[in-house]
Amino acid sequence: MKRHLFCFVLFVLPAVFGFQTSPNGDTNARLKSVFIYNFTRYIDWPAEYKSGDFIINMYGSNTSMLSELNKMALTKTVGTQKIVIKNTTTLDGIGKCHILYVSPEVTTSLAEIIAKVKGKATLIVTEQPGLAKKGAAINFVVVDNRQKFELNQNNAAKNNLKVSSALLALAIPVEN
Repeated sequence: MKRHLFCFVLFVLPAVFGFQTSPNGDTNARLKSVFIYNFTRYIDWPAEYKSGDFIINMYGSNTSMLSELNKMALTKTVGTQKIVIKNTTTLDGIGKCHILYVSPEVTTSLAEIIAKVKGKATLIVTEQPGLAKKGAAINFVVVDNRQKFELNQNNAAKNNLKVSSALLALAIPVEN
């Protein structure tokens, strides 16, 4: 019961009350943007990533998701860091970022994406079946008609990221 209440307070209430959104917004995109913001509270990046802007890069052309991420960035910060949303539709446009959200329509293989961010402390977030086992740290899934997320702690650790036990408790754990 406590876990469900914690999950509700952590992820659902901010989705409803946290961001200024239009009634015509994409509810799934809005919910995922809230999840992505909340992930920042429970992932620890290396010291050199804790100054300057906090970069979230969306790889793909999902305009609803990009719009929701931009709305979120207008009102939220990660600690003292301003959130900056970038968008690319090419592998070469990925660059250094804290979070890389890979939109579902992207056809580039996850192995190529992982190679592009190798050596960088980048949290890779996807939403295609099986990608948490193939290299993503977090993968959005729908279970029993509810948005959830898989978390592969080993994949996060490979990118020098530390995952809070509180986030792990809310996730569907996945191992390679």
